[in-house]
This record gives sequence, structure tokens and C-alpha cells, in this order.
Amino acid sequence: MPIELKMPALSPTMEEGTLAKWLVKEGDTVASGDILAEIETDKATMEFEAVDEGTIAKILIPEGTDEVKVGTVIALIAGEGEDASAPAPKADPVPAPPRADTPRADAPPPPASTPAPKPSGGDRVKASPLARRLATQQGIDLAGLAGSGPGGRIVKADLESAAGKAPARPAEAASAPAPAAAPALVETDIPHEEVKLSNMRKTIARRLTEAKQTIPHIYLTVDIRLDALLKLRGELNKGLESRGVKLSVNDMLIKALAVSLIEVPECNVSISDDHLLKYSRVDISVAVSIPGGLITPIIASADGKSLSAISKEMADLAGRAKEGKLQPQEYQGGTASISNMGMMGISHFSAVINPPQGMIMAIGAGEKRPYVIDDSLQIATVMSATGSFDHRAIDGADGARLMQAFKRLVESPLGMLA
Repeated sequence: MPIELKMPALSPTMEEGTLAKWLVKEGDTVASGDILAEIETDKATMEFEAVDEGTIAKILIPEGTDEVKVGTVIALIAGEGEDASAPAPKADPVPAPPRADTPRADAPPPPASTPAPKPSGGDRVKASPLARRLATQQGIDLAGLAGSGPGGRIVKADLESAAGKAPARPAEAASAPAPAAAPALVETDIPHEEVKLSNMRKTIARRLTEAKQTIPHIYLTVDIRLDALLKLRGELNKGLESRGVKLSVNDMLIKALAVSLIEVPECNVSISDDHLLKYSRVDISVAVSIPGGLITPIIASADGKSLSAISKEMADLAGRAKEGKLQPQEYQGGTASISNMGMMGISHFSAVINPPQGMIMAIGAGEKRPYVIDDSLQIATVMSATGSFDHRAIDGADGARLMQAFKRLVESPLGMLA
């Protein structure tokens, strides 16, 4: 019997992904550990390795296919002694997890007046994004429509022809929370190029919309002198030169935020339903820009690590993030975030909280400014830092205490090394 290759779950929360690229073709011989394909998840493009040896008998899911459910058979491998050229048996689609409203196999067939059943291959209605938006706006139940698009996909024309005929959604559904509004369809005569959204960009759009719609943000800003931190950084880098370590300002700010959260544990929290999660460890998610989006690799237990350890770990994580080689546990989780746009010359900004975390620190550029020191006006290197806090979990006074602690540690950086 051929071996079934199934769509892998590359993270604990992954339900579907895009089969971005096949690195083998039918007839190729593979061994355990060989890279077979590239799978695009909501965070990165990851490699899919073979766990068995044999010959690729049949590729069932072509590359570029979106929304491939975890567990779907994507290819068949013929074992030793099997004829790889023989027609492969048709792979049955993996059923979706059972739902409470799914009829039993022995249930009587529905009456003729019942709306058309949903397409096979799970309980998901196949419809274009535009058709879904129009159906939501018009209150049309897509389950009662037959699609005229490729593979039975419901398209805009199907909704137009069914206007006033398709059954409306049940009344009780109207009381459910409305889903986040999708971006409006743009129709323009301006010359342009349509670029398909990656899974990562779709996830970023969904999560940022969720964060701004469901989390009441409160923003607190402080101006911080950097002169002492810059001087200490220079001295430390001279001592670390023989070890090949070069601390960045961001490495030191990660440490400062972590120590601040230990001092003010009321800000190292998350809302979970009707509970408050108080974390006893500080894991800092660090925003890293990568081609096509943003990812937040995590420095775990940042409060207890040396600056040199943070620097080495951050360099490794950022490098692998840009190559799409992070493991899920390296970017999922975290108790708070930091986003630094100072290197881009941005003097001040407010960041969006990364749910389910309770806060994020936005770092602006250090720049020469007039500053009052010892009752006299002098020139100092000053940066603005803005904390965004989830006001459901963190009171303004506690957020202010965290900002004060962060300012103190950056301006007197030996305190974070003690």
C-alpha cells in the first residue's frame, strides 16, 4: 500500500496552510529527512521533510494551493517493491472535525425542500471572498446556494441570481457578535498590480483588526536620556570584542523592559476570558520586519539573561526569522512585546498590542535635543518610548509605574546588570 503524505500541522494552532512549492516530482526517490515541499503558514514558510523512504507515486495537491486543511493527503509514496507508475488509489478527503449540528450517518435523508447540502470535503462552504462579503451584507446563507465557479465555488454572479431567493440566516444568528469588517472591494481605473495576500499578511490583518476592535488601548509616553546607556554600551563592547559579541541598543532595551516587568508584575499579565493570567517569567517578543510582513521571535526569561546572551540569541533569531526558519515555539507566546523603529529615524509612534499579551513598548529614535539637566538647559541624546497597555488588565497607574521603571533603568543602566 502506498504511504500517504498528509498536510502537517507545523504549529499548535495551524488548521490550514498553503502548499507553496513542491521540491520533488512524481517518480523521484526520497529518503527520510529529504525536503519534499515548502508549506506557508500564517507566520512563515517552512520546509516539510520526508519521514519514510520510497518513490513519489502521485502528487495530489498541486503547488500554490491555498487553504489546505491539516491532515489532507497531499501525495503518495510507493514503498520498496511497489510500482510507482501504477495508478494510485484515489485519496479520500480527510473529514473535518465533527460538529454538534452535523447529522449522523444513520439519520434519515433531508426532505426535498431542504437547502442544498454543503460541498463535500468537510463542512466549509467554497466561496470567493467577495461572495462571502456580499452574503454577509445581504444576510444570505451560502449553504443554500450552488456555485457556478471552478470546483463548485460560489461567486458574485451566484449571489446576484439568487437575490431574494436564498434563505436568510436563522434569526438567532443575528444576535451573534458581528465579524470584523473585511476591507472594501476597490474598483479603480488607476494602473495597478493585484498581489495575492500571503497567509502571513492575512493573519496580520486579522490580528491587528481584532486587537484594535477588542482591546481598549491606553498609551503612556516618556522621554528618556540615552547618554549613560550609550556610554556603558561602548565600554561593554570593548570588553566583549574578543568574544565576537557586539551589543546593540535594542539588546539593552530588551533587558531593561524585562527587568521593569519584574519590578512591576502588574503589567506582566494577560486577560483570558474572565481570568487574569499573572506571569512569573518575562518572555519578551521582539518585532522583526521580514519580507512580506512581521514576526516576533521571543527572548524567553529575558530578565535573567546576560546582555551578551540576549545579543547572541537575538542575532540568531532575527537571522532565522528573515530566512523563514523559526520553529513555532520560537515566535508563539511571549508575555510582552517591544518594537523599535528608532533605526528608521522614527521619533515617536504607538504600537498595537499583540494579543493575548497585555502590553507593548514602542521605541523611537535617540536624537540630540535640548534637555534640562541639573536646572540648566543642555544638549542630550533623548528618545521617546510609548507603552501601549490593555486597559482591561492594566490600570493607568500601574502602566505609569512600568514606564517610570523603564526610564530609570535606561538612564541608570547599571541597575539592570545587578
